[in-house]
Amino acid sequence: MSISRRFTLAALAATSLATFGSAALAQAKMKVAAIYTVPVEQQWVSRIDKALKAAVARGEIEYVFSEKVANADYERVMREYAEKGNTLIVGESFAVEAAARKVAKDYPKVSFLMGSSGKPQAPNFSVFDNYIQEPAYLTGLIAGGMSKSNKIGLVGGYPIPEVNRLMNAFMAGAKETNPKAEFMVTFINSWFDPPKAKEAAFAMIDKGADVMYAERFGVSDAAKERKVLAIGNVIDTQKDYPDTVVASALWNMEPTIDRALKAVKEGKFKAEDYGQYSMMKFKGSELSPLGTFDAKIPKAIKDKVAARQKEILDGKFTVKVDDNQPKPTAKPAGK
Repeated sequence: MSISRRFTLAALAATSLATFGSAALAQAKMKVAAIYTVPVEQQWVSRIDKALKAAVARGEIEYVFSEKVANADYERVMREYAEKGNTLIVGESFAVEAAARKVAKDYPKVSFLMGSSGKPQAPNFSVFDNYIQEPAYLTGLIAGGMSKSNKIGLVGGYPIPEVNRLMNAFMAGAKETNPKAEFMVTFINSWFDPPKAKEAAFAMIDKGADVMYAERFGVSDAAKERKVLAIGNVIDTQKDYPDTVVASALWNMEPTIDRALKAVKEGKFKAEDYGQYSMMKFKGSELSPLGTFDAKIPKAIKDKVAARQKEILDGKFTVKVDDNQPKPTAKPAGK
């Protein structure tokens, strides 16, 4: 065999190995699918999407998702993703618990990580929730200190545990810095209806609320138009409302998602509650930077917030998890 022919065969072999290696590497990427009942830009699911896209950027996973999936279609979409070979399926099963859990039972080799108020289901149905009551409490401290009318409005989606606990923590924080604070509470019974949330906020502002808790999109728009303040939830929108949004309780899904991906990759995924990984000590939540309001918040309030934050992180102060529906305390006009 000629030397040139040997080199040609060697080159072909090297190319084949490289191609095979690339194909194997591509096949090694975990296939992950997510199912969202709302638009992906909605604040809650946007945090899941962000964490999964970070894993894509690291080259760890292939990621597909479906958004605006109706509850009636949820089970079908879950089954389709399971049939297509996705190793991990992520979603929110709050309104479709029975259907989601049924699918998980039918696909025991697929791992499911679902937003849920329920318990894990062996062997493959893990749950998570946004336990961000700690930074919600801190934003309450700020809200109480910033309110001049002592009337604070809260607009939420549905009165379910994952919303209730944030509102209750926020109200407790506001009461600490402002014992005179009164609260108006409304639920719009939708996860994504900015016009409806905006109208609910207008009604509260008309009754004297000068700080609004924006659990839903639309509330900060109302606050901006009426020139009152707003507290954000889950994401930081201050850049869009620099004179309105004072601070936000941020949810970081990366600790939860990254733990689940690692467990699946190592073959150790099991039914467990990932809720704790949304807490501050795991960097699953945090108080947003004060940004444009840093100089506008009284120093005494900022000092209080800093002290409470340190106590939370040191394990010396625990924010109560209260999943009960929050009750309005504002007195009717004229009383």
